[in-house]
Amino acid sequence: MAATAAACVREGTRRAPAFWQMRLLSLWLVVAAAATEQQVPLVLWSSDRDLWAPATDTHEGHITSDLQLSTYLDPALELGPRNVLLFLQDKLSVEDFTAYGGVFGNKQDSTFSNLENALDLAPSSLVLPAVDWYAVSTLTTYLQEKLGASPLHVDLATLRELKLNASLPALLLIRLPYTASSGLMAPREALTGNDEIIGQVLSMLKSEDVPYTAALTAVRPSRVARDVAMVGGGLGRQLLQKQPVSPVIHPPVSYNDTAPRILFWAENFSVAYREHWEDLTPMTFGVQQLNLTGSFWNDSFARLSLTYEQLFGTTVTFKFILANRFYPVSARHWFTMERLEIHSNGSVVYFNASQITGPSIYSFHCQYVSTLSKQGSLLVPSTTQPSLWHMTLQDFQIQAFNVTGEQFSYASDCAGFFSPGIWMGLLTSLFMLFIFTYGLHMILSLKTMDRFDDHKGPTITLTQIV
Repeated sequence: MAATAAACVREGTRRAPAFWQMRLLSLWLVVAAAATEQQVPLVLWSSDRDLWAPATDTHEGHITSDLQLSTYLDPALELGPRNVLLFLQDKLSVEDFTAYGGVFGNKQDSTFSNLENALDLAPSSLVLPAVDWYAVSTLTTYLQEKLGASPLHVDLATLRELKLNASLPALLLIRLPYTASSGLMAPREALTGNDEIIGQVLSMLKSEDVPYTAALTAVRPSRVARDVAMVGGGLGRQLLQKQPVSPVIHPPVSYNDTAPRILFWAENFSVAYREHWEDLTPMTFGVQQLNLTGSFWNDSFARLSLTYEQLFGTTVTFKFILANRFYPVSARHWFTMERLEIHSNGSVVYFNASQITGPSIYSFHCQYVSTLSKQGSLLVPSTTQPSLWHMTLQDFQIQAFNVTGEQFSYASDCAGFFSPGIWMGLLTSLFMLFIFTYGLHMILSLKTMDRFDDHKGPTITLTQIV
């Protein structure tokens, strides 16, 4: 597996002159690094034989589209086992197999020992190093339609209690975390833990003698262009330069019952009580054990409940209440965030959030959702008395209806079309147009004399009128 992944990132320019070899290698690395931002690998294997022909199109730099991916998956789903396992990791790139796999025969150092062993023993396997991100984002829906079974989110404990049947279709979704740390050991440990989970799941299926088809992929790539961008700008000067640190983007908070129902994300989530501010961003996003007790969802009502222990010395719960209604005038459903509730010490503080609204098929996005007037005051206290609580959500986005997977739909933004800058430009342009029109009107209104004095002819006499 690791050797296959490593072969996808080598450049075959051995016969070129040394100068052009370095230039072509640099150019190829820049293009490949930019492309990896929209690609993730996909590894398939099955307990049945002859499900996939060799992937002749997966040459160096080739990106597998959604149509090509369906041609690979259709035979496996129609002729292969009806039990499908989808190992979905938060982040994964083909470079992870190169960096942490057992390359050059060092199998004992491999982070993917269980995965490599499964591929070696599987009668059928297929490795796609670069699959279009859109194709992977719709993979769960595609498998659900082909199998006619809803995805079941399981873990090791749940899987032990399941009794799979070879004749009945089953789609099991197993989420694998990935660390966002910039160190080398943290990703290796996370990938090793994920490989152990894969090994344990496959051992359970083997002990029960259940035929299956398994797939390993990711929600988004783990490597970005900055990892190899220094090669494209020259190998000599930039090797000692410090690489810029890109901001860490955490996945959104997702409330699930049988499927993802409510998505919530913000770049910064800060709360203040009695003018004392606390940053809840690291305690909310990317946290596996986030307390969502009290959350609820149906087609017309949704409640996202976030509970924090020992916040300002007590337990505090934030509840986002949203409603979905049909409006005959627009002939569509619209959602509205009716209020925000803050529960602490047996008391409840309400904030009106009716300006957070949009079509129910969209998500809602706003640069700032805050109780502070200088940031728009989309959260308005329900009482006229000054509130002891304040909240600011930067780059806020939420969706509680028509959620597909764990990706936000198209966002309905709170920013109006006419911003202050646009208004200033329009008014200045109109003022300049008025000045130009007035000046042109004055020029066109000038009149010249129609008779002139000719010294060779009769003089012009002006009759004096008394």
